[in-house]
Amino acid sequence: MAIEPIRVGLIGAGRNTRERHMPGFDKVPGLEVAAVANRSRASGRAVADQFNIPTVYDNWQELLEDESLDAVCIGTWPNMHRTLTVAALEKGKHVLCEARMATNAQEAREMLEASRNRPDQTAQIVPSPLTFKVDPLLQQMIGDGYLGELLSVEVQSCSPSFADIDGPMHWRNDRDISGFNILNMGIWYEGMIRWVGRATKVMAMAKVCVPNRRDENGALVPVSIPDQVNVLCELANGAQAHLRFSTATGLATGNEVWFHGTEGTIRVDNGLNVFAGKRGDTQLTEVPNPDSMQGFWRVEEEFANAIRGTETITRTPFDVGLHYMEWTEAVTRSAQTGQTVALPL
Repeated sequence: MAIEPIRVGLIGAGRNTRERHMPGFDKVPGLEVAAVANRSRASGRAVADQFNIPTVYDNWQELLEDESLDAVCIGTWPNMHRTLTVAALEKGKHVLCEARMATNAQEAREMLEASRNRPDQTAQIVPSPLTFKVDPLLQQMIGDGYLGELLSVEVQSCSPSFADIDGPMHWRNDRDISGFNILNMGIWYEGMIRWVGRATKVMAMAKVCVPNRRDENGALVPVSIPDQVNVLCELANGAQAHLRFSTATGLATGNEVWFHGTEGTIRVDNGLNVFAGKRGDTQLTEVPNPDSMQGFWRVEEEFANAIRGTETITRTPFDVGLHYMEWTEAVTRSAQTGQTVALPL
């Protein structure tokens, strides 16, 4: 049987597009990355030359007018995701959109609505790959009742560096570009909902540790996106979750996850090794996680298979993206008001 050809255009070609998506697309039979539109024609030409992409467009509008393209991969900053996704879907193109989904929940909601208005078009958000290695093992252990009744989840992602008081302004520090996204909390929350489900209530406190940074012209500009945040959640299953994120925790131990239940405890360490113990044990022991059990990056293959109708998007469909954007916005709303915020928004 002949393989259905797929022609993809890149809108934005940052590091993740170049280092992950391009190698992934290259492995998909019958798929060609056929065009690119980057921030400038010169940068687009550089990407095209690096990856042998035949066509360079001056802007994303021209690329979307190319009727020979079946799909687009959106690799821009979050502030453009809603505009580009809706426009691409209206042009009848399948969409693979870089995470984070959008700058706020309303934009994500409009993206989901646009995808539902085009049910024949595949719409996928690039998933968080951070926990692929342990996702299947954790899902199996928790699903099989290892913990008994889940009581609490603790997630910590803390940089071992001290506050970068002289650091430059990065787009992730810019509210106009990043919106309500803070640090890597959305990445970890996306992983958490794979293991234990969604939050229904959010309480948060946050702090901007470096209130001013220098922009590309050397001018000091104010920063409103926090450098550290603590989040308390009530989950739909009745458990509680505490998530802590910071880039100002010098000499911290990095990433760690704990699950506590009535009958068992599971810990994931900074190297994504899993340790567990049951009631009556005196210590945690490492749980084998063979290669055959581990998840791995196959985003571009899943996207292509969904276009061809042989697979359903599981990582990450737009409805899940909307939920984590609602959660992300709820964190900021709670931090700003001191109030508990219920989900969905």
